Amino acid sequence: MRTIRDKHALVTGAASGIGRAIALKLASEGAHLHLFDINPVGLTQVVTEAKQKGVHATGHLCDVSKPAEISAGVARLLDRCPDIDILVNNAGITYYGQTEHMSTEDCQRLLAVNLLAPIQFTRELLPTLLGQRESHVLNVASFFGLIGTRRLAAYTASKYGLVGFSESLRAEYARSSLGVTALCPGFVDTDLFATASLGYDRSSQKLPPRWMLTTPEKIADRALRAIYRNRALEITQWYARVAYAGKRFFPSLLDWANHLSRKKFSVHKSESDVQVEPLRKAA
Repeated sequence: MRTIRDKHALVTGAASGIGRAIALKLASEGAHLHLFDINPVGLTQVVTEAKQKGVHATGHLCDVSKPAEISAGVARLLDRCPDIDILVNNAGITYYGQTEHMSTEDCQRLLAVNLLAPIQFTRELLPTLLGQRESHVLNVASFFGLIGTRRLAAYTASKYGLVGFSESLRAEYARSSLGVTALCPGFVDTDLFATASLGYDRSSQKLPPRWMLTTPEKIADRALRAIYRNRALEITQWYARVAYAGKRFFPSLLDWANHLSRKKFSVHKSESDVQVEPLRKAA
């Protein structure tokens, strides 16, 4: 994208973290903002900050886990502003714990927010995006969309899906004016993991070490650079790039490490299990 000034950008999950930082960075570049989030207080604050940069900004309350709210929000927006040039699919949640302990509700909501919502926003906005002289879709994925790890299976699946969706979308519209980027940050200093839903095997959140964290503002800088340069894949931190390269060129190494550190699985029956067993046999 040659210029962002006077473009219209829709950003989801814009009330905090990476979404907020990208929105304000876009505003600094002269883009007019249409911000979607479920948090009314945070949303109002970001809209106010964006307007102070001299651009037009509106906030839209939307639970992106609900397809009907997405469709209604997009329809209302397009009625007032038919020209959307940039779509930033940023809204995301996570879950930390063993997959076997994950509830159906947690799993469905995570996939709805992290994967199905970006696909729906993109699909419903494609006609207006393709009608612009130049446009861009930025999907905020994760380096866990490139390399899997334990206790984040559903989150990893959603981000792998988002990376794959981005790659396919880019291939499909390669000859058009639409650019597509999958942004894959490492750990960022946000509330994503601090507020994560936990499995029954976890009593508290496991936070990343401080040395691995970067700021949302630095991620926003990389995001804007990726939009300007139409980068297909933007991996933001050095350790994420090293891990991704290691998986690509030495695919068995990570699997070996995971199995090396795996504890032997054992099942311990409770007293109630022991008492119930004879009754089942007798029946």
